[in-house]
Amino acid sequence: MNTFPILLGALCVYALAYRYYSAFIAAKALALDDRRITPANRFADGHNYVASPKWVLFGHHFAAIAGAGPLVGPTLAAQFGFLPGFLWLLIGAVLAGCVQDFTVLVASMRHRGRSLAAIARSEISPFAGLVTMVAVLFILLVTLAGLGIVVVNALANSPWGVFTIGSIMPIALVMGWWMFKSHAGRITVAGPSVFGVALLIAAVVGGHWFATSSAAGALTFSPHQITLLMATYGFIASVLPVWLLLEPRDYLATYLKLGTIAILLIGVFILHPDIRFPAVTQFVSGGGPIIKGKLFPFLFVTIACGAISGFHSLVASGTTPKMIDKESDARFIGYGAMVCESLVGVLALVAATSMYPGDYFAINSAPGVFAKLGLHTVNLDLISREVGENLAGRTGGAVSLAVGMAQIFRGLPGMDRLIGYWYHYAIMFEALFILTTIDAGTRVARYVLQELLGKASPRFGDTAWLPGNLITTFFVVCGWGYLIYTGNISTIWPLFGTGNQLLATIALAVVTTFLINMGKARYAWISAIPMCFVGATTITAGVLSIKDIFWPLTSKTGQPMITGYLDTGLMAIFIVGVVLVVFSAVRRWIAVMQGAPAPEEAFGEPVTGSGEIKMGCC
Repeated sequence: MNTFPILLGALCVYALAYRYYSAFIAAKALALDDRRITPANRFADGHNYVASPKWVLFGHHFAAIAGAGPLVGPTLAAQFGFLPGFLWLLIGAVLAGCVQDFTVLVASMRHRGRSLAAIARSEISPFAGLVTMVAVLFILLVTLAGLGIVVVNALANSPWGVFTIGSIMPIALVMGWWMFKSHAGRITVAGPSVFGVALLIAAVVGGHWFATSSAAGALTFSPHQITLLMATYGFIASVLPVWLLLEPRDYLATYLKLGTIAILLIGVFILHPDIRFPAVTQFVSGGGPIIKGKLFPFLFVTIACGAISGFHSLVASGTTPKMIDKESDARFIGYGAMVCESLVGVLALVAATSMYPGDYFAINSAPGVFAKLGLHTVNLDLISREVGENLAGRTGGAVSLAVGMAQIFRGLPGMDRLIGYWYHYAIMFEALFILTTIDAGTRVARYVLQELLGKASPRFGDTAWLPGNLITTFFVVCGWGYLIYTGNISTIWPLFGTGNQLLATIALAVVTTFLINMGKARYAWISAIPMCFVGATTITAGVLSIKDIFWPLTSKTGQPMITGYLDTGLMAIFIVGVVLVVFSAVRRWIAVMQGAPAPEEAFGEPVTGSGEIKMGCC
């Protein structure tokens, strides 16, 4: 199967969806109007509310939402074959994922940049807001653990990767000061961009030099040590002002991400690599070495980011709405960034399925499991020698994706001897995707926890109060760090995927209520239909995960038993929370249809014909 017509068709679908469907949503369902003052301008504080240029904010938002999911999910789902994952990435994104991100972003802007839980409290009921807040916090911790464990597996015992990733942090700090503080009252982009990209390339090359030097042992860390280092980074990034590390690092990472995607696209169009996987494999009925369940419903929770991801709703109601300068920017940032993420997912699927199935399963399966599949490796031993690492049994998806990408890159003119560089470049590419989610996600979780604790102690609700920031960030980091430290990919990824999609169900229920309250009930189908599909598939997957994956662990002893009870309890909390929120939302829909008054913030600050902004309900 040739990749050229596949990718060309995907790009056409994305272009048409953005041009027409997102414009329809913006004009008809959401009624975007640049005369409304955005929270970034109304509540500007130089810390969290910072009006930012559209392209810079697009970089931050794309980097924050595009974590490990669009890379690892499609790679793991290749177990089912190429076709199921490709269709879900394409259809799920344009009709569900992009819609969720866009509508949640606008809903948060209309609610002063507040969180998804605060929107649920205003639009549905205080009870729904409380349940959403608790569910969001637990799901977010699991999401960060699911994404984080991938970077742990990728960077463990890899001094090249640690050197490169570690170098990016001081580069971003210098960029942040240069962009936002070096010219009083003016944001500068060109100089810091050139500086950052140049040093980023130097970090990749320098990583190879360091890894082959006698000092390599200083940056060779075990998985547990990588977990602790990542937790330390997440803590620091969440506490520092958003302009100093988070936004410039995400902006810098976007150059790497979009540049790599462009190179990968060029490579695919020039080389036309064949898809070596069948359209559908024998594992669609279950029994696979990577994903234990059947194609339905586990495809739809394995590929989360890239099609639809609940985590995106937290970014869209977390950092991004506090930085949008004009309402019309929300379409480009909300819908457009998700289109780009879906394309990343398609390219990841292409890279994974362009490998020989024997090589793919040898990397993503334990040696004993692979021996029972009756498959044989083709290029794996050669590639392992070229990259200087043993790649067999490196489960989690990150390594197999890096191999697939490196094999495509090496086919470009003059690149055949550089597969070692391309492999480690791909590992850095994946790690940056994940770390951007770790820092933004930790910050969002801190907001949620502060809001929750603020109900008992109002001081915690003040996001500018430093002691509250430190305390809540510490507990958030300890939460997801513990899950990574004691778990593995086989237990964390099903919990992450299912919890993430259940959060998407909550987000779609909230924005459907937002549309109905706003008097746009005739357009509510744009979010209600995806809500029904995602909710049904994900609750089914959650129940099956408890039955077939988590509960059997409780019969073991030691850490597996504790993990079994913990994961079972978390999944049960997720499912109950989603059911309660959706039930409350449906009750609210019925009440509004019968004439109940809409909440005051349903439409945000209304715009008059003269362009004046009036406070209160329209």
